Amino acid sequence: MTRPALRHISLKMSVFTGLLYFAVASLALLTSRFEGGLAFIWGANALLMAEMMTARMRAWPRLILSCMIASTIATALFGIGAMAAVPMAILNVGEALVVAYICRRLGVGRQIAASMRELCIFIFALAGVANVLAGIGAGLVVSTLLGGDFPHIWLQWYSGHVLGGLICTPLLLILLQGEVSRWARQARPIERLEAFGLLSAFALCAWWIFYRVDYPMLFASLLPLVLIAFRTGYAGSAAAIVILALIGGTATMTGHGPLRLVAASIPERIQFFQFYLALSFLLSVPVAAELNSRRRLIRMLRDSEARYRAFAEHSGDGVVNLSIDGIIQYVSPSAVDQIGIDADRLLGQPAVDLIDPEYRPFAIVTHRRALAHPGEAHAVEFRPNRPDNDFDWYEMLVRAVLDEQGRAIGVISTVRDISRHKARQRALHQAAAQDALTGADSRRALQEKLDDQIARVAAGGQACLLLIDIDHFKSVNDRHGHAAGDRVLVGFVERLRQALRGTGSVGRLGGEEFAVLLPDVDLERAERICEHLRTRVGVRPFPLGNGEDIAITFSAGLVELDGSASAATLMEAADKALYAAKGSGRNCLRFAA
Repeated sequence: MTRPALRHISLKMSVFTGLLYFAVASLALLTSRFEGGLAFIWGANALLMAEMMTARMRAWPRLILSCMIASTIATALFGIGAMAAVPMAILNVGEALVVAYICRRLGVGRQIAASMRELCIFIFALAGVANVLAGIGAGLVVSTLLGGDFPHIWLQWYSGHVLGGLICTPLLLILLQGEVSRWARQARPIERLEAFGLLSAFALCAWWIFYRVDYPMLFASLLPLVLIAFRTGYAGSAAAIVILALIGGTATMTGHGPLRLVAASIPERIQFFQFYLALSFLLSVPVAAELNSRRRLIRMLRDSEARYRAFAEHSGDGVVNLSIDGIIQYVSPSAVDQIGIDADRLLGQPAVDLIDPEYRPFAIVTHRRALAHPGEAHAVEFRPNRPDNDFDWYEMLVRAVLDEQGRAIGVISTVRDISRHKARQRALHQAAAQDALTGADSRRALQEKLDDQIARVAAGGQACLLLIDIDHFKSVNDRHGHAAGDRVLVGFVERLRQALRGTGSVGRLGGEEFAVLLPDVDLERAERICEHLRTRVGVRPFPLGNGEDIAITFSAGLVELDGSASAATLMEAADKALYAAKGSGRNCLRFAA
């Protein structure tokens, strides 16, 4: 799933963020400060954190400056005074900066509750680093300027800021990234109605707990929270926590709700309520994050399965899934057609029973090798175990299938009918004097002609041997298929013969490598002939038979025959010259040393 793009924050938007920060901070200071101390509820930093986590980093200085000015003014007007305004502003923006930086460095997306990993990183940055340090700074500032107990001040800062960040940041991120509107567009009407109904019912439940019941029923909100997490995801969970904070916080500060039964001051009750909210958050939002992660994984698996099935059911190659023990678990329709046995009869059967006994050991070794080396694909050729298999050959490509822990739990095999390929190989092997594909001399025929020319050179004649290799021919087969490659080879030999006009013979040594034997030719004339051949080959592209053409070149190594040297020695010398040509950039001629 792709992450939302980082937002561009203009100067005007930065100023607006500062004004909003000032409003939220002022509201917290006016409603949740008791006995002249710090605010017990602080959500302003959540706004800055959400903006920084969704914005490009070059916008951070504008956001920090805007919110720092807002914090300074709010603290000076409604907080602990002008003397502490600047230090407290530095601590506030420092907290947000540390959280945003850690989350971005550790690869947290712009939806911190999208998975358990991202949520844990956010909680660690907020509660384990940023506010531990910022709380120490706040404790030093407040105890120095106003006096008071340092541990109590630290705890008051820590609980208020951590709770504000936990509750508000996920919801603000959702709003800033447009997740709510996106969900509203994509969700079915029944899903929207369900979410609205659950949140409305939860609001009534919270109101009942805090305003209508005379018993401590705080636990009654936990079951609806879990239900909302399961049904609406982390967006609904975050909204439910905000509803609980608004209703429960207002009730607690005004002396209502179950916490009025606690023999403590209003600030102490608020701290207890903050602890309750933190537990509610840690109960519902992580559950929602884990469920969201699993839903995303299920979607990915569903898409992957759909692609796999489309490939397996419509591919010309057969697909067979085997267990670790080699038992067939799945066969594609094309595999059923190739094997000739109904799928119902194949499932649950050992795959080796389908292979000719002569080739079973090779298939078993390949299967075990695939399980032992999961990251690699392993190939094996075999004949099927049926009476009419004299001309049937198959190639099987095997790769291990892994579970979540990376352990092999089976293999997936693609099976291809290579009977025609094998038949072509047999025809080539049976050809005694002529290459069956191109019509060029076979290797054996060329060897005999070379021996004859060596004898003639020993008697006073002249002759040269030219080894030719088509440049980058493998890419022709890979990109256009073997049939197109065969057409290129046939056309290549035909052009060589036309250019030679009977002055030499062409032999195919194998693949795309050829030899040209030039009798009664010295080295200088042989060089001119080679250049003429290169010109004729490159004069126009070769048709592939599918409407496409391809231009090719070749590299060559040239040796003059010596009556005292063996055929093997001369072939080796020409071969070294050929490789020198390849090493020199190809499409050129090199002479044997």
